[in-house]
Amino acid sequence: MKKFLLATVALAALAGAQSARAADLGARSYPYATKAPAYMAPIYNWTGFYVGAHIGGAFSSDNNFSGLATGNNSNGRFLGGLQVGADWQFAPSWVIGAEGQYSWVGGSVGAVFPGGYTYKNSQRGLGSITGRFGYTWGPGLVYVKGGYAYSDNNESVTLAGLPVGFGTTGDHRNGYTVGAGLEYMFAPSWSAKVEYDYYNFGSASFTAPPALVATGSFTTDDHTFKAGVNYRFNWAGAPVVGRY
Repeated sequence: MKKFLLATVALAALAGAQSARAADLGARSYPYATKAPAYMAPIYNWTGFYVGAHIGGAFSSDNNFSGLATGNNSNGRFLGGLQVGADWQFAPSWVIGAEGQYSWVGGSVGAVFPGGYTYKNSQRGLGSITGRFGYTWGPGLVYVKGGYAYSDNNESVTLAGLPVGFGTTGDHRNGYTVGAGLEYMFAPSWSAKVEYDYYNFGSASFTAPPALVATGSFTTDDHTFKAGVNYRFNWAGAPVVGRY
């Protein structure tokens, strides 16, 4: 009987020791336990420089020369070009920036006058230096812009197909532009945009030849629609991973 009791006590003591050891091992392993990293949404930042390209169309006014119909002014002309700029994001959802842009323009505008005179402007390009101001919600940016504009005009007057000397008042090469657009970051360092711009280069009238002096004034202006893509430097849109 004594042997049986001693054996029972020994087994109970051994079981308790094993339980204590297991508990101790479990406690030691806790400091080494880790949790999986928590994913955080990408943080978008518009601050930085960019370069890009665009394509689109240009449309000119058709109400010049005292109402005289001005040929193909209202027809669309293809344009394509480049842009370079810089943005700064602040406060924290506002963006301010500056941009230089040049668009090559195809086609021409003009008018045919009574008496056989023809005026033609093979406008070769539109340039601008503008500021822009916008509101961002992460990857999206809506903005307005405005500033200086330049029209690269190539003008001529002909009579019966032959060149005729002419003169005009006013400077219809230098003017202003205003516009608005929407831009969206679709990948790290890349954004796409759509934009409308209005260009106005003022009014002018003929001083020669005499037959055109009384035809009234004309305005050099353009409505443009563009779609483009930008490559952005110093873009801070990489995902952030946090631990806890």
